[in-house]
Amino acid sequence: VDDAEANLAQCRTLVKEAVKQGAALLSLPECFEYMGIPGKGDALKAAQPLSGPLLSQYRELAKAEGIWLSLGGFHEASPEPEKMYNTHVIVDSGGEIVASYRKLHLFDVDYDGGFRESATTIKGQEALLVRDTPVGNIGVTTCYDLRFPELYTALRRAGANVLLVPSAFMPSTGEAHWHVLLRARAIETQCYVAAAAQAGRHNEKRASFGHALIVDPWGKVVCDLGAEGTGIGISVIDPELLDSVRTRMPVLEHRRSEVISVVVGDNGQRLRVTPAL
Repeated sequence: VDDAEANLAQCRTLVKEAVKQGAALLSLPECFEYMGIPGKGDALKAAQPLSGPLLSQYRELAKAEGIWLSLGGFHEASPEPEKMYNTHVIVDSGGEIVASYRKLHLFDVDYDGGFRESATTIKGQEALLVRDTPVGNIGVTTCYDLRFPELYTALRRAGANVLLVPSAFMPSTGEAHWHVLLRARAIETQCYVAAAAQAGRHNEKRASFGHALIVDPWGKVVCDLGAEGTGIGISVIDPELLDSVRTRMPVLEHRRSEVISVVVGDNGQRLRVTPAL
């Protein structure tokens, strides 16, 4: 909703429930801390630096509950007063920021009343893999990135076994594409895909499709939270399943990179690999 304190209280409840169920990492959806009304500029006004008081409260929450948090995307203030970053932040169980990723692909489309994210948001400049977290090596992405499979291929090649896609998908695009895109990314990369999702009506100009999903490396949906309401879904990351799928169908080895190659810019430097702290 359009209330940072109410959202923090809701996230606190979700974190406590995740810990109760034994989760090592909880992913919260895009705009978890504040939604905003398109065209009004309130989200931009609410933007803060990662060192600011709002994100600090989420860091304190992670530390108090002893759980890793995937917080994406957060409205991060930028040096440009009329623009911000859409930033996916990974926080460890000690409350430290392990790494942050600024959304590469901005949502400028003409569906559900139209949306132009680039009007207030600066594009990110690098992809991100975080190694050796409690759930493995995680590829960090956000929402509209989902439509660009080359990003996920690059993350798999860098060592990802879990791909995070926190989102606020629009209702019509979600109905048409959400499930198939997430399953496709899981099947193509042979990774687990976890997609936290906003759901339902937020304000008079904004609604989200919902259906937070977890998909396994074979493309099976192992969790779907539906179109309405708030809750968490839990899945165990099974290393034996990962190994079996990748061994029996070694698509990474079969890739014809001499014919078609996914190229990361600046000789690979645009994909940052960060170890867990």
